Amino acid sequence: MIIIDQIKQYFWFVFGVIGVVFFWVGVWDGIGYLPYLENPLLSLFLGLFMFGMSKFVFRDADPFGSETEKEVSKVLRRVHKHPQKHEFHIKYNDHLKKAQVHMKAQKIKNIEKGFVVFEENNKEIFVPFNRISEIIHKGKTHWKR
Repeated sequence: MIIIDQIKQYFWFVFGVIGVVFFWVGVWDGIGYLPYLENPLLSLFLGLFMFGMSKFVFRDADPFGSETEKEVSKVLRRVHKHPQKHEFHIKYNDHLKKAQVHMKAQKIKNIEKGFVVFEENNKEIFVPFNRISEIIHKGKTHWKR
């Protein structure tokens, strides 16, 4: 499922880039190499529409996912080293249970590249960073995607 999510992110990133290209074709009065986009106004409005859709519908579209993962990793490491980490909860999407799951931060065993590892009932649960939706401290949102 991670690969499908990444493909979706890449698709919408490319969709937004194509929107920018169409926008500039319209702005610079490109006499189009595409037969339907010879009219610069049509090209301009189509590009603006595509650019707007990709920006507003998919705000967190990060084609490489590096910034979000770095941010999640940084916050999780701070929580893991925090002296009162029992006051923190991590909320993530579980695709098998099809629900949001809350885990206590004191159950964090390790933070690996792209994953946080929880230990529960002598079993390790690997949760990818892209599934973590929120970190809660004393009932209030500490970090949210």
